[in-house]
Amino acid sequence: MTLHPTGGDPDRFGTEAFYASLGRAFVAMCAVVPFLFLIEALDQGLGFGLDVAAGIIPQRVQGLDGVFFSPFLHHGFDHLYSNSIPLILLGTFVLAAGTRRFLWSTLVIILVSGLGVWFTGSPNSVVVGASGVIFGYLGLLFTRGVVERSWWNFGVVLLVGLLYGWQLLGILPTDERISWQGHLFGLLGGVVAAILFRRRRPYDPYREYRVESTLTP
Repeated sequence: MTLHPTGGDPDRFGTEAFYASLGRAFVAMCAVVPFLFLIEALDQGLGFGLDVAAGIIPQRVQGLDGVFFSPFLHHGFDHLYSNSIPLILLGTFVLAAGTRRFLWSTLVIILVSGLGVWFTGSPNSVVVGASGVIFGYLGLLFTRGVVERSWWNFGVVLLVGLLYGWQLLGILPTDERISWQGHLFGLLGGVVAAILFRRRRPYDPYREYRVESTLTP
């Protein structure tokens, strides 16, 4: 843990350093979304057919590389619009806890979500989109609130639940053209990432001892 004399602890809610870290994370996540829009614009404008070429095709070897590429692709701008705001919101709070933890956690979420889709999805489908990562961030923040006893993480999850609670049903099987497997395994990937990359408290050799006064009344 690094303490900043002028701003406090960046991991402690309410400190100046915490809000500065949150602001930097927000700017960074806002820069990610235009990159996704650029990819979609090039795909549609130049007719690259990236959805099929780089999406996940379940249970087929030629679709396995989509595990890594599919979160950057979307089935049209409406699909991308619907993912943009929750991606920025959740990604900001995940990134604010540290760039290294953010990158490793995102990688774990992408792997668990993508492989889950590849093993369990329909072989006649192509799966693209960042929604698996979004559900992964949601699972990460909730689990991080438990394992790190972070109330502000719970607060973020509650806020997202109020705004997008109906979308949480996306982890259940449905007849719509939605990869509920990606949502479910993304959520599980977030849980795994929160546990693997949890911030451990420094060991206090005196925490097992009770302090008693030696003064007599």
